[in-house]
Amino acid sequence: MIPHLSERAIILAPHGRDAAIAAAMLTEAGLRATVCGSLPELVGELAQGAGFALLTEEGMHADNLQPLVQWLEAQPEWSDFPFVLLTRKGGGIERNPAAKRFLDILGNVTFLERPFHPTTLISLARSALRGRRRQYEARARLEELHRGADKYRSLFESIDSGFCIIEMVFDANGAPVDYVFVEANPAFERQTGLIDAVGRSMRSLVPEHEQRWFEIYGKVARSGEHVRFEEHAEALGDIWYEVYAFKVGQAGSDHVAVLFNDVSERRRMEQSLRRSEERLRGLNETLEQRVAERTEALETAQEALRQSQKLEAMGQLTGGVAHDFNNLLTPIVGSLDLLQRRGLGSDRDRRLIEGAAQSAERARTLVQRLLAFARRQPLQATAVDIGALVTDLSDLIVSTCGPRIGVRLDIGDDLPFAKADANQVEMALLNLTVNARDAMAEGGELTIGVHRRDIGDDDVAGLRAGAYVDLSVVDTGTGMSAETIAKAIEPFFTTKGIGQGTGLGLSMVHGLAAQLGGALRIDSIVGEGTAMHLWLPVTAARPEAAEAPLEIDAVGRGTAMVVDDEDLVRQSTAHMMGELGYRVIEARSGEEALRLFADGEPIDVLVTDHLMPGMTGTELATTIRARNPQTRVLVVSGYADGKGISASLPRLAKPFRQSDLARTLAHL
Repeated sequence: MIPHLSERAIILAPHGRDAAIAAAMLTEAGLRATVCGSLPELVGELAQGAGFALLTEEGMHADNLQPLVQWLEAQPEWSDFPFVLLTRKGGGIERNPAAKRFLDILGNVTFLERPFHPTTLISLARSALRGRRRQYEARARLEELHRGADKYRSLFESIDSGFCIIEMVFDANGAPVDYVFVEANPAFERQTGLIDAVGRSMRSLVPEHEQRWFEIYGKVARSGEHVRFEEHAEALGDIWYEVYAFKVGQAGSDHVAVLFNDVSERRRMEQSLRRSEERLRGLNETLEQRVAERTEALETAQEALRQSQKLEAMGQLTGGVAHDFNNLLTPIVGSLDLLQRRGLGSDRDRRLIEGAAQSAERARTLVQRLLAFARRQPLQATAVDIGALVTDLSDLIVSTCGPRIGVRLDIGDDLPFAKADANQVEMALLNLTVNARDAMAEGGELTIGVHRRDIGDDDVAGLRAGAYVDLSVVDTGTGMSAETIAKAIEPFFTTKGIGQGTGLGLSMVHGLAAQLGGALRIDSIVGEGTAMHLWLPVTAARPEAAEAPLEIDAVGRGTAMVVDDEDLVRQSTAHMMGELGYRVIEARSGEEALRLFADGEPIDVLVTDHLMPGMTGTELATTIRARNPQTRVLVVSGYADGKGISASLPRLAKPFRQSDLARTLAHL
């Protein structure tokens, strides 16, 4: 097979027989070679594709090297094109001072002194080509990351809430007088009626816009605090907006992000309700009292309904969006994991890959937190010794709090086991600990308690009567007001500064407690401290014995079929399986997989996505098992709850690393 243009050698040796001899040596070694007669011809061939270039020192004495210099400077970030330079005075700068000039021009150059042995030339050529191939692999991985980012951008632009980023304009005295639109999504135009706003100021679009809006956004830009409010914009057409504004960008930036929804219809309904109440209050004093009591009960019910609707809406959103995010994250996490383990590229390349891997891991953690809050993350509720769990985490808690905070454990005797998910409880405890630490900036005392509590019918609101384990985190910090406590468990609500919290910590703990049949209670006094109580129901079951560690150095050999309708996910999974020692066959659907299986392909392992157009992964796995019971199957799902997957089928949640895949295959 003739090598591709991207892996050929370009030769520039205008004098003597060097070009013919070098081309013959390379061709005999199975390498493709193209001979150029001049420097401009060399640059033209490089533009069409090459693996490396072989130059002679005299060939670099052209009058104008600028075209070659321009081509090298225009290389993409992933490229560092390799050269092999034949010299007469020696390969190093010490023996050949002129080599310094070639090194400055060419960059990635290897010197070879003439006369040379053919084996030396072929060895240098193959080394340069291997380096070029690694650059091609890095390019392919970066392109995959860019495609994933494009999908995320399309998701952002499809949301129903209006979103924009503005840059504040202040006068000489620091007062906000205007702002310029930097970015806006399609919903922004629908909800405001402002067309082509990006790059223009609000004063130019709506000269009579109310000054109080500028004051609010100016305060956000100056202080960095997050602001939630409902405000009337008469200049935009008598519209009420529910707004969430927060600062974005580096320190010193005057950029503010604004997320908003038109709530005019709800406000009109509320105003109509208030007018009706006012008319009723005019009947008589007794009727007024009854109406007031009824209104108070109605508002309480409405607030409870709103909270329930928020939770249900978040559950519906995260349950579906998590699948798309997990499909996006699977090839990103898998590709970055492979790049890290191979150690490709320069130190700078590896730092970029490591940073991208950390960001992908943070994205996966954020999806898991959203699912936990929305009660869509499946729990593995077992019998857990909460006292032992707290003791095991004590060292981590002490190091997290730092030397200025004293940590004390108050663990009761003869504690019963709690029905809980140990991993989720650990995450919840660390969240509560970090919140307590942040509330004690000047230092203080942190007490973590674990006690049995017996709850009566009217003892703790929201809990059924029975026995519970009370896991408490008590600090001596700044405390919270009643208003803050009322909002503390709302998603994305936070009192911390920009970049110091997502506002999902207490929401996650609240969602965990509700899933387990427990509750989260907050007791706090401003200036004195806060006590967080996580109530977990008692169980009569016993903790399960820990599994022995698995040996997964050699997962297996044979033929594996990878089925997924998402190309990037399928290719990434197939790549992992190949590195684990399998011969891999890919299929885009369950129907295609069955055709390949019917053609007689010996399949040892089937790895299939669950939700695909046409036949699902569960249906495919069941059919394959019926035809060949010896075939091992693994169903991969991007959904958190695995709905629709048979309990008898092993499964693996997206996104996953190669080590996760290997461990699951070892279980099979």
